Amino acid sequence: MAELVFDCTGAKPDKYAVTPAMSLSLRISETSGQRVEAIALRCQIRIEPARRRYSDAEAARLNDLFGDTQRWADTLKPIQFANLAMMVPGFTGSTDIDLPVPLSYDMEIGSTRYFAGLEGGEVPLLLLFSGTIFSTADGRLSVQQVPWSKETAYRLPVSLWREAIDAHFPNSAWLRVSLLTMDELQRYKNARALPTWEATILALLAESSDRAEPQP
Repeated sequence: MAELVFDCTGAKPDKYAVTPAMSLSLRISETSGQRVEAIALRCQIRIEPARRRYSDAEAARLNDLFGDTQRWADTLKPIQFANLAMMVPGFTGSTDIDLPVPLSYDMEIGSTRYFAGLEGGEVPLLLLFSGTIFSTADGRLSVQQVPWSKETAYRLPVSLWREAIDAHFPNSAWLRVSLLTMDELQRYKNARALPTWEATILALLAESSDRAEPQP
């Protein structure tokens, strides 16, 4: 039976993708000497937030994900990042492939809020593999499953994620609102002849700040 070992050796942003994306460099080694004809590979990627340190500013920005730092021993749980599938071509010994990872800048998604809340450093990732291996032994084709125990860790630089996002949305963020809220914002914007949505939100924030100030 084929015996596989997975390693993540690097990552790079995909600046020419239609939407934000990066790719992880995987090295797959077959250690028993069999030829692998193909692998129908699945990969689940998780963020392991407990495996890094956080500054006070980062902890404040991540409060909506994990709560107060006093509770982090219980709340700093893994975050789902991506579920991917691809076909790996045949090889003998080992092969290097790029695993495409689409990225979202929707700030309601937990993984996006986590990345956006970090000032720098690295994000601890855990890659969990499954799928089907097609191999040959003694001239006969065999089919077996990738064991669920197959995994590898990788520390992704936050700067690389930011570079991939900035290639499409430089100095920007996306927020989703209901149609009712959008109608109210549109009326507010039109009534004050505000030129952009950013100007509209800044005006609302200024009004909120004025109301919050104590009266003399």
